[in-house]
Parts: sequence; structure tokens; C-alpha cells
Amino acid sequence: MSEESFDAIGPIDYIVIEWPGNLPNGEALPHLIDLVDRGIVRILDLAFIAKDEAGNIADLSIDELGSVSAEFATFEGAASGILGEDDIAEAATALEPGTAAAVLVWENSWAAPFAVALRKSGAQLVASGRIPVQALIESLEATETPAGN
Repeated sequence: MSEESFDAIGPIDYIVIEWPGNLPNGEALPHLIDLVDRGIVRILDLAFIAKDEAGNIADLSIDELGSVSAEFATFEGAASGILGEDDIAEAATALEPGTAAAVLVWENSWAAPFAVALRKSGAQLVASGRIPVQALIESLEATETPAGN
């Protein structure tokens, strides 16, 4: 990526998604493809890994994803270089034995004009975070329960 490319880039996010058993089923993939097709996100890196019952980590190629290999082939070669081997190793520490995972890095293309305007004005990001859906549900349930019950 050139320096000019960075001037027009949106925020970058990553996630590690774990599936029990060995492989993803591809059910969420059409939603990801839709986000890409509509220009909302741009996939920068996608890697698959597995952790066996003994805790050994192995990289998985798209060809090794079984019945969903063809569907994931859309993202074959998605590797910007942002996601390194050390990042994969760190992601693997979060996995339970006997699981497979995807590590996904994407640009929030929809936010690029806003981010560019902020950078041009001299602003800088000083904090960021996410609220997990489970935490939101718990918080909402707690506010619905009358005190003392």
C-alpha cells in the first residue's frame, strides 16, 4: 500500500471466530460477501487455523475447509500483510482445543470519508472499543428486573 492509499483508508478491525468441531459451515459467508459487494467493508486478510485436542495449532488452507471450500474461494489470497504469523499465534491462544477458527482483518470502507476528514483536521483516535452483544443483553435484562427481586 502506498502512503497515498493510507490517506484514504477507513478504520481497520479484526475478529477471531471460533467454530466447535473442525470447520466452519459457511452459513455466514453470504452476509460477508454482501458487505464486500456493497463496498461497506474491504477484506484485507483472512486466515484459517485449527487447534487439535492436544492444543497443537495448524494453518488451514481454503482447500482444507471441506464442503465449504468453494464458497470461501472468493477470498483466496486475501493477504495484505497486516496479519502476521505472530498475530495468528496470538489468536490461537484464545481457541479451545478441538476447534477451528477464522482470523479476519477488514477495512471499514463506509467510514473512510469520515476518517479522512478527521485526520485532515488534525484529529486522532485516542480510544476505541466494542460492546459484545452478550454484554448488551445482560445489561438490558438487568435494567428490566425490578430492584430487590
